[in-house]
Amino acid sequence: LSQEAPVVTPTHRGEVLQPVVYNIKKNLAPNVAAENAQHMAENVASAIQKKIQTFRKSEGVTDSSLLNKAVADMERLRKYKNYQRKKQQNSEVIPPEKHQRLKLPSDGAGGEQRPGFVLLGMHRSGTSMLSGLMATGLGYHTGGPLIGSAFDNEKGFFELVPAVLQNDEFMNKQRIWWSQGVREYDYKKALDDKANRRITFKNGVKALRVLNNPDNVPYLQKDPRMCITLKTWLPLLSSEPAVLFTYRHPLEVASSLQRRENNFPLEHGLRLWIVYNMRGVQNSNDLCRVTTSNDAVLASPLKEVKRIAKELTSKCNVAPPPEELKQEDVDKFVDTRLQHNGAQKAAEKAKRNVLALHNDGKCKVYEYDSEFTPEENPRSFQRESEMYMKAMKVYCDFESGAAYSP
Repeated sequence: LSQEAPVVTPTHRGEVLQPVVYNIKKNLAPNVAAENAQHMAENVASAIQKKIQTFRKSEGVTDSSLLNKAVADMERLRKYKNYQRKKQQNSEVIPPEKHQRLKLPSDGAGGEQRPGFVLLGMHRSGTSMLSGLMATGLGYHTGGPLIGSAFDNEKGFFELVPAVLQNDEFMNKQRIWWSQGVREYDYKKALDDKANRRITFKNGVKALRVLNNPDNVPYLQKDPRMCITLKTWLPLLSSEPAVLFTYRHPLEVASSLQRRENNFPLEHGLRLWIVYNMRGVQNSNDLCRVTTSNDAVLASPLKEVKRIAKELTSKCNVAPPPEELKQEDVDKFVDTRLQHNGAQKAAEKAKRNVLALHNDGKCKVYEYDSEFTPEENPRSFQRESEMYMKAMKVYCDFESGAAYSP
């Protein structure tokens, strides 16, 4: 890499990292879906790119020293992987259905404490920020390995890698991807596929070793795909979890997805927002659920996260977190620019026309910047506008609480 990438632009543009992406995809191809392999490869390439840039900023770093460092890192990785492979071969894999149920202490009122909770929320809805605050500030256990940081989420995702990979496995068997066909996911079929070994469950076993481990109480499990797959996991867990559900304005989510993904129309992002949130609520209706929103967390992070933790314990009997959240924890994790942007967006909205009113006028639906014009693309403009109005009705129902009614 250092030989091919001089100090400046090729590395910064990431062009020299394309062979890295290609080789990773090639190695993953037999076991991982193409889209997932591309995403994983790009994350690795992004991490390498950041590492190169960090070394470049240090004094005395030359092409040859950087190359030597890369070779040494790779050798350490090889040794570690060989060690892990031998360790796995020598260990007995216990099927999840044979795990003993966790025997947790009573809450004092005759009810059994829950060992943890699942955080449900659509992609790009602030779930990583909320998970980070609860894991780093309050000490909820996430297990590992976790998905690392990326260009669109520098502080990390706090997602358990084997759980994410197993969710992809459940979905891919039904020809579903995180952004395609999720409404058709059948949790019973996924359990049947697992029982009849039509899918591999190697990653599921690894995930359950974290979630069913008494040493990880209280745990926090976060992956937006859980909005879709939650009911597949529930019979595999040794104790019923609670649910923390959060949501974000649909237009902010759809716009964020459009910036991150290639060829991702606003209409598609709005539709996904509806499906993920609908399934998240439906799949958790029978569980003890605590709710919040991205706006509420950003408005007062310390107060809101403390409220969430208190309610998870008092309402849902989740084992209390080991740490107390402090303002310095919030300051390290919450970007104040997000709070500033929220105020700026509110000011910009006030200048736009109101298209509809909900919740006795308390929830306003404002005009938005469409990808299309009614003159040039009337059908596309109409479809997008209709999807926006539907998503905003659901959003207003979340704001009033009506969306949580059975």
